Amino acid sequence: MASHYEAPIRKPLVVGDKGYHDVTVDIARPVEGKANKQWWIVFTIALVAFLWGLGCIIYTVSTGIGVWGLNRTVNWAWDITNFVWWVGIGHAGTLISAVLLLFRQKWRMAINRSAEAMTIFSVVQAGLFPIIHMGRPWLAYWVLPIPNQFGSLWVNFNSPLLWDVFAISTYLSVSLVFWWTGLLPDFAMIRDRAVKPFQKKIYSLLSFGWTGRAKDWQRFEEVSLVLAGLATPLVLSVHTIVSFDFATSVIPGWHTTIFPPYFVAGAIFSGFAMVNTLLIIMRKVCSLEAYITVQHIELMNIVIMITGSIVGCAYITELFIAWYSGVEYEQYAFLNRATGPYWWAYWSMMTCNVFSPQFMWFKKLRTSIMFSFFISIVVNIGMWFERFVIIVTSLHRDYLPSSWTMFSPTFVDIGIFIGTIGFFFVLFLLYSRTFPVIAQAEVKSILKASGEKYKKLRDSGQPLYQMPQGVNRVVSKDEIITDDVLMGEVKPTVGDKVGVSELLSAVGSFDSVTETPDDLKKIKGVGPEMERTLNEIGIYTYAQVARMTEKEYDLLDSITGTFPGRAQRDDWAGQAKLLNDKK
Repeated sequence: MASHYEAPIRKPLVVGDKGYHDVTVDIARPVEGKANKQWWIVFTIALVAFLWGLGCIIYTVSTGIGVWGLNRTVNWAWDITNFVWWVGIGHAGTLISAVLLLFRQKWRMAINRSAEAMTIFSVVQAGLFPIIHMGRPWLAYWVLPIPNQFGSLWVNFNSPLLWDVFAISTYLSVSLVFWWTGLLPDFAMIRDRAVKPFQKKIYSLLSFGWTGRAKDWQRFEEVSLVLAGLATPLVLSVHTIVSFDFATSVIPGWHTTIFPPYFVAGAIFSGFAMVNTLLIIMRKVCSLEAYITVQHIELMNIVIMITGSIVGCAYITELFIAWYSGVEYEQYAFLNRATGPYWWAYWSMMTCNVFSPQFMWFKKLRTSIMFSFFISIVVNIGMWFERFVIIVTSLHRDYLPSSWTMFSPTFVDIGIFIGTIGFFFVLFLLYSRTFPVIAQAEVKSILKASGEKYKKLRDSGQPLYQMPQGVNRVVSKDEIITDDVLMGEVKPTVGDKVGVSELLSAVGSFDSVTETPDDLKKIKGVGPEMERTLNEIGIYTYAQVARMTEKEYDLLDSITGTFPGRAQRDDWAGQAKLLNDKK
């Protein structure tokens, strides 16, 4: 009991009366079952946006980037703004997972999978913009030092474009391995529950032969810690390199040493906000309210509040340094941001990024799901305006008044950006229907310490293993006292007729006149002998097996006396439901 102790003041991280089997069923349901109405609504909207963006990309590639609103003065505009924004969003995912793993934070368990997936899909969107911005995307491979038709052509490593290519590709590789490693136990879980041979084969390949042995778990822990240790400094370095795209130039408003920590803080800020947005959507679309709780949302909001304050300090520091430097060009650049033609973008940035997160000081607001969703979207809007302000307002008025001009996006600029948002959500929603969105093995590891069911049992002084309600206990003189009995799992004796009647009253009786027996051997774990045993008890159909719960599994184990826990482990009820639906 001591190994599972947790301070009573801590709120449960898994709410509801959830046991280990419930965790498996709930997390596997979005993958095994049919998509609900909410999923189809969100997916349809995302797909329409993606197709619109795809059309704009095809138009851009076929016509040229002259269809964008950029010009000779503002040659970095909407596209690079979107690139930096997507890179920033992609940072928090791996950071959340890696840092919280290193610090052994339990609240990481329910959110790390979605955060890591967000990283992968965000970096994919970010990579589109520099490739298109090249003007000849079919020659994008020239940025890699590989043999080509020119013999030995080495890229220019002084180019900021190359810094981004190598930094982001390294980050994507490490993040992908980190994400996939964490998925292995969950792939194995889906593999073992799969009914269709094709599905079982696919998840067998994805799980890389995971068996759940102690050696597998030891290597899993070691690799996860090593990757977390690699990913944490990598998160800091990648956005630092992105900031060097600006800081190494001599453009007023860019040439400053505060950019690396400023960009990293902003990336974490926007990334946490996007994770919050996704978690709130996923808990509704996939019915995961018991695992992505209000406490998880509150903790995310606290991080958003802290990083928003750090970003606000960076804004003030920028203003102070511009004034203190005495350089009139720097002073004018910041005065122009606040009072010039793009003043609306600057004050939108300040409102969204500095003022809105301060509402999270109030517990009632930071524990409100709808308000949290609203603020997380506001923060992402504000961080996009930050990148727009940094890029456009610094370029449209620089050292030469004769080259001053304005930038206005075209429908193609806007269409590509909306298309990447749609593409991101299409990928994320497809991922939620293919991969478990929560690490079920890790959630189970904290269930006894942080599950509401077990907390209530501890608080009331009861053992963690309870006798199923309504089971009529009949003890024979020859009954052997087993470990299960000592642990509180008291069950009917083998062959007990009271247990059989209790079981049949729950799953229903078979009517040989109106019903036809099903082939129960199609259920994984049910062989000819077990089918015969089930028939002797009175269970003949998939519908009866599908009604089994944890209580009925225990009754069945006690009646048959063979392979205890097999029915629950293989989820006979879930398999039978799928088979019954196909009849």
